[in-house]
Amino acid sequence: MRFVIEKTVEINAPAEVVWEVLADLPKYPQWNPFCIEARSTLKPGDPIDMKVKLLARPQAQREWMKEYVEGRRFAYSMKPVPGGALSSFRSHDVEPIDATRTRYRSYFHLQGWLRFLVLALLRDKLEAGFAGMTDGVRRRAEELWIHRQTQAGGG
Repeated sequence: MRFVIEKTVEINAPAEVVWEVLADLPKYPQWNPFCIEARSTLKPGDPIDMKVKLLARPQAQREWMKEYVEGRRFAYSMKPVPGGALSSFRSHDVEPIDATRTRYRSYFHLQGWLRFLVLALLRDKLEAGFAGMTDGVRRRAEELWIHRQTQAGGG
């Protein structure tokens, strides 16, 4: 059995802009209230090092890239705890709706018998964190798109 957090939002910005926000890891501190630092090549097999704000002080976390499809999707997971005790999977999906709107899907699952302990301690913080990040992606992409439209219009 898995514990799943899945958020899907429509964003008033082109898919390219949403992807730019997600893939520009060095800029995460500017807009992301949950994952306040991220470093990775984004290549499958390489690490993704993050600082995640679950507790009073951000926690360093290393996970491993599983998938990368330019402009569409990237996914990563933790190194599983032996014996099937705990594993996770996280993905970011970008789908164009039309030329100026995008559907963004944030997905996370946690499985293994230790998930009960993790959820007892951190469930509310995980749910709030992923919701905050999803809203941050939306806000940042829409701000960038509005700014670029204003710049293109000369005003």
